[in-house]
Order: sequence, then structure tokens, then C-alpha cells
Amino acid sequence: MEIELVEFVATMAGLTLAAGGWSSNIIVYLINEFNIKIIDAAQIANILNGCMALSPIIGAILADSYLGSFIVIWVSSLVSMVGILVLTLTSTLDPLKPKPCENGQSPCIGPSKAQIGILYTSLALSTMGVAGTRFTLGSMGADQFGNQKHQQVYFNWYYFTLKVAVLVSMVGIVYIQDNVSWGLGYGLSGAANLVGLVAFVMGSRYYLLLKPQGSPFTGLGCVLVAAFRKRKLLLSPMIEDYCQEQTPGGTKLINTTKSFK
Repeated sequence: MEIELVEFVATMAGLTLAAGGWSSNIIVYLINEFNIKIIDAAQIANILNGCMALSPIIGAILADSYLGSFIVIWVSSLVSMVGILVLTLTSTLDPLKPKPCENGQSPCIGPSKAQIGILYTSLALSTMGVAGTRFTLGSMGADQFGNQKHQQVYFNWYYFTLKVAVLVSMVGIVYIQDNVSWGLGYGLSGAANLVGLVAFVMGSRYYLLLKPQGSPFTGLGCVLVAAFRKRKLLLSPMIEDYCQEQTPGGTKLINTTKSFK
């Protein structure tokens, strides 16, 4: 139990620190370093926050239905690290960002199409990394412990580490970005991502790897499609026509109840 707990807690700490480090102060970075208007920077930040909130659902579906949690997590962590690396380069290499806006200069020179394309690519890759780890890492960690008490211990450390990492990223890394340099702040985020990825891969021989069991969203989608295709059919009075469950030997009738349970 101790090895798996340490590996997953270390992975959570590194990946959460990395995600919070590059995303928490992104709106200031767009305004100060890329001369993007405040309203446009706010829209970009809102889109990023929305994608980071919804895209983990896609990552969870891929992990449950097709690829398995282990592959989704390490591939997403690698993609995120590449995205943060490119973002770090945009903050350190002058050709990848517009010239600073001088005092009194109006309007400021905005980024070129190539510069904004590289910036968006880095943000997209970093967001994709969050999609594959935010939900999947917690569920895979819980699968390692068959004892309910051990699972409780794991989730206690999981959420404690999550909150501490968010706090450190939003205070420590943001302070470095604002007062030292953007390159160092994003570099620390990339280093934290690398530590999380290495910690996760190093513990792979100890993990219990479950085969994909199928996602509930897949079944829900099948129900919606079947309901739409059969919307004009008349309802059958025979109970055998309903509540059928597919089994290896055929179909199985599910007993109905008079109330929801």
C-alpha cells in the first residue's frame, strides 16, 4: 500500500502544481507579454477554464472504455509537459512573442499569426494534459486498494495534496511569474510536470491495471440513439419486450419493481 500511495500522491502533487502554475496567471501573461486586449485575454482564459472543466469527461471515457487509465494518464502527462515547454519558450525567446509595449505607445503591437498560433498550440496541449489526468488519476489510485479503509486513507492524502499543490501554484509560482520572470515560473511548472510523470511511470510495476470496463456514457448514448430511431414504434403490451439485459448466453429478463430503487 505504501508504495502505491506515495507514487500517486507524488504524481498528483506534480501534475496539479504544473497545471495551476501555467493556468492561474495566464490572463496577466496574455496582456503583459503578448499585448492582447483585456477583454480578449479574459475570453481566452474563460475558454481555457471551460475546457479544463469539461474535457476530463472525455479523458475518463477514453480510460474506461478504450485505452485504460494507465495509458491515458502517462500520455496526457507527456502532452501537458510538451505544452508547458512550448509555453515556456514563448516567454523566453523574443521571436516567439511581440515586442514589449513602450510607455506612451498607442496602439501596442500585437502578436503575429505565427506567434499567436504557437501560443494557442501550447495552451491546447497543456489543456489536453489536464483532460487525461484530472479525473482518471483519482479513480485509478482508488483501484489499487481493495480495502475500504485503505481507500479512505488514499483519498485523504489525495485531496490534501491536491489543495496544497493548488495553493503553492497560485501563490508561489504566480509570485515568481510576476516578480522574477515568466520563464522561470513556467519552467518550474514544467519541472513539476516532469516529476509527476516520472513518479507515475516508475511505479508502473506495482500498479493493478484493470482492463477497460466500458463507460456509462457509452450506454447512455446507445439508449438515446435507440430511442430516437424507435420514436414512431407502438409500445408493446408484452413485458418480455422490455428490461432485457445482454448476457454471454443470450438475453436476461430484469425483474421490474413498482417503485424506483
